[in-house]
Parts: sequence; C-alpha cells; structure tokens
Amino acid sequence: MDSSMTMPMTQRMAMPGLAAPNVPLVNPLTLARFVDALPVPPIASPIGKRTHPAYGGQQLPLYRMPMRAFRAKVHRDLPPTPQWGYAGSAPGPTIVTRRGEPVLVEWVNELPTRHFLPIDHGIHGAEKSKPDVRTVTHVHGARVSAQNDGWPEDWYVPGKSSTALYPGNQDATTLWYHDHAMGITRLNIYAGLFGSFLVHDDDERALGLPSGEFDIPLVLYDRLLAKSGELYYPVSDDPEAPWVSECHGDALLCNGKLYPYLDVEPRRYRFRLINVANTSFFNLSLSHGKPFQQIGSDQGLLAAPVDREAIALYPAERAEVIVDFSAYAGQSVQLRHQADGIVEFRVRGKGRRDTSVVPTTLRPVRRIDPSTAVQDRVLGLGEQDDAGGNPITMLLDGKMWSDPISEKPKKGTVETWTFVNVTGDAHPIHLHLVRFQILERRPFDLYAWNARKELKFTGPAIPPPAHEAGWKDTVRCDPGMITRIIASFDGEPGKYVWHCHYLEHEDNEMMRPYEVV
Repeated sequence: MDSSMTMPMTQRMAMPGLAAPNVPLVNPLTLARFVDALPVPPIASPIGKRTHPAYGGQQLPLYRMPMRAFRAKVHRDLPPTPQWGYAGSAPGPTIVTRRGEPVLVEWVNELPTRHFLPIDHGIHGAEKSKPDVRTVTHVHGARVSAQNDGWPEDWYVPGKSSTALYPGNQDATTLWYHDHAMGITRLNIYAGLFGSFLVHDDDERALGLPSGEFDIPLVLYDRLLAKSGELYYPVSDDPEAPWVSECHGDALLCNGKLYPYLDVEPRRYRFRLINVANTSFFNLSLSHGKPFQQIGSDQGLLAAPVDREAIALYPAERAEVIVDFSAYAGQSVQLRHQADGIVEFRVRGKGRRDTSVVPTTLRPVRRIDPSTAVQDRVLGLGEQDDAGGNPITMLLDGKMWSDPISEKPKKGTVETWTFVNVTGDAHPIHLHLVRFQILERRPFDLYAWNARKELKFTGPAIPPPAHEAGWKDTVRCDPGMITRIIASFDGEPGKYVWHCHYLEHEDNEMMRPYEVV
C-alpha cells in the first residue's frame, strides 16, 4: 500500500492494536521543503487594567485570551487545516511578563460545543455525562497559587471564562500555556491550544543576550495530516475505547508550519525551543556540524553556557539556545530532527551590527543540599496491561487519580522524590508549582522491586549533565532507572498535580494530586 495513503508502518508498529485511518494521509516526504515563512507568534497586549483582592486597589494589566476554532494552512501545498487556538492561532500569542510585575489573564472559551477529535468516554473525567468541549488553562512552570494553576477538574464550557493571577515571583524563564482539562488534555493540545509565556528580569537583561526581534520561540510538535488538510488523531481498533497509549505524527511543525524557513541576519539569535508534542521527543541538531550554545532549561538560565551538538527535548521540556550565524553570511543553516531538516535559516549577506554577547557565566544556580530534605518519597511509574500485553491504564505509584492524596509536603520544607520506572518508556514527569533540581539517575534491580518493592541498585549513581544541572520542572525518567529530584515546596498551600507529560498517559490515570499543607 502507498505510504501516503495510510499511517506510516513505523507508527503502526509503535502502537499495538492501532486502527487503520479511514482517511488518506499526507506523506510529508512528498512535500516541497522550506517554501513557507516561519510565523513568529505576536506579543500579546493587555486590553486594560483590573484590580485583584491580593493586591488591594492596585491596577494590574489584564490580558484576554479567547480560545477559538480557525483554519490555517500548515504548508503551501495543503488545504487549510481546521484547528483550535488561543486568539485563533496555534501557537497562540506570546505573553511576555517581568519578574515581580503581576498580571491577570482571562482565558475565554469561545469554542464550538462539539469536539472534532475522538473522545474516549471510558477515561476518568471524560464520561458521556461530561460536555464534549471544556477547557481550563495551565501555565506550565508558573509559580502560582492553587486556585490559579488550572486544576484539571475546574474546566468550563463554551461561553464561559476564568481569570487567573500570575504574580511573576520567579526568575526569567521560558514557560508555556496549554489546556489541562481532565480526560481530554491530549485532544485539546493536539487541536492547537498552546502558546508561549515568557518571564524576564533585570539580571537577565543585564547580561546582554540577544533580545527583541532576535529572541524567538520555536514551538515544536508533530501531527498526522489528512490530504483534506484535517488533523488525524490515531485511535485503537475498539470504537468504544479509542484511547491509544502513544500519539506520534510524521509531520513535524514549528510555530504552526511544516518545513518553514526564516530569514536571519549574520549575527547571534536566541531561540527558545519548546516541545509541545503529545508523546514524541525531538533529537535536535544544526547542519554544518555547528553546535548550539545552550543557556537555559525549563526554569531559567544555566550557570554557564553549554556547547551541545545535539539536544534531546522531551514533551514539555524547554531549552534556550544561542545560534551565531555570523560565519554563514549568504548561506543556509538547518535545524534538524534525527538528521532531517525541519527549519531552514537563510542567512542574509549582511545585517545590522550585533551588540549582543554570551557571557561565560550566566546566573548562579544554588544547589539544594540533600541533607536538608525532611522526606524521600519513593514513587513507582507503572502501567496495567490487557491480556494481549497492551497498556490500558498508566499509573503513578500504583494509584488512580481518585485515590486519596498521599503526597502532602509541608510548606517551606525540602523533599527528595525518587521515581522508579518499571516500564519500557522514558516518562517526562512534571510537578506543578515548584522548580526542582535533578540529583541522579541510577540503574536498579527490576526483579527485586517487583517482588519485594526493594530498591536494589545495580550500578553507580549518574549525576545530571551540565545542561540538566539548572532548575527544571519536567524530568526525563529513563526505563530501568530511578530518577531522583530535590525541591523546596515554598509555594502557597493548596492542591496541585504531578503527572507524566506524555499526554496520552496523563489523560489515562498517570496524574496524581498532591497537597502543600
């Protein structure tokens, strides 16, 4: 069968029991490359000001972000693709804030009342009694109170809205916002409900890094596209239970375009790489053997720049990089995934004088002393399979979402969390509210754990490499390894969540509440 007429064999093999699509799919390899300009999401502007009880009579900037259905071409040679997006685009507008300057955002649901992607009503929170279309926005990595965090069950339907307060009490960093509605997060993000949320501060500004038009978010995600232009979301071969454990596409989009190009000047640029894919990780590199200079990770600047020939970016992870095009005037440089070009940078013959710098030191990263931890929580990452060995439920520490809260860190205390991965997947685990540091990864005896819940190590501890030695909010937990992190729970008391950021896993029980008390 022609590979352009069905799902690629590699994807069907990766997801057992996957139903064949009933629509012809695009084979991206047949499309012309680098014929569409890379869109740069616009900077959102406040619509006015409003007071908030937490700040007395102070007038705070108010942003309004409506979620709307829209159609847009992802490639010159494809029909427009129906999508959902904030302010009618995917990615939505970039919200830019400054440390210590609080803002309000009204997230408005102006979507249709029927979903265009397949809902599995057997998943907790997505029962037939629930409305098809419901949303609640979470700013990933934001330090906020529980009532402003986007609790998955606090969703609202078309015609309703919710206003959240973002105090800005955190270092300069690259955050992103997305839908977090219980049981359908994977569908709403696949539809296009995501965007960038940047925080600046005076210390970062003083470094002299590339800024303004030379500071660009590159939002990466993969999709399956029908020849009609429509998004295709994979389903199982059971119409009553369409959920699948993974969702991989063969069309890799950047800022809403497939194989885009960007005209750049022969100077330094700061790119904020953001992986918003459902399940796929991206192995990114530059052509000509040129390394990235990575200057930041999930929660802000690293202590010093790190030269990297390749960057593996898992779902929800971010990497801030500097790319210097000064030696490539009149040439082109490609951003690649697995050696395949996905974005082409076309370097002009000349440009304006570059006054930016990349200092040898960026920002001190104070390491949290493990001896200050009051508790070490050992938490399993697992799954339940059906008789055929296919996963049907993904679990954190063997518990469902509805089980009583078992993680209750005390406000102001330090804890270590040890994730024990007994599955064959590398799970990206995200904690809301807090930033954390990676302590180590270490191989363990799977038999001893499964038989007696005994954590028996089979090799030495592996400290984080330099690019993971900064502040994180999402951590890759490799199979057959424990991954140990440390965090100070300094935020406001209340209920938050921690979960796998493979969206298919998150939607099917691989998410748990925790409570700061």
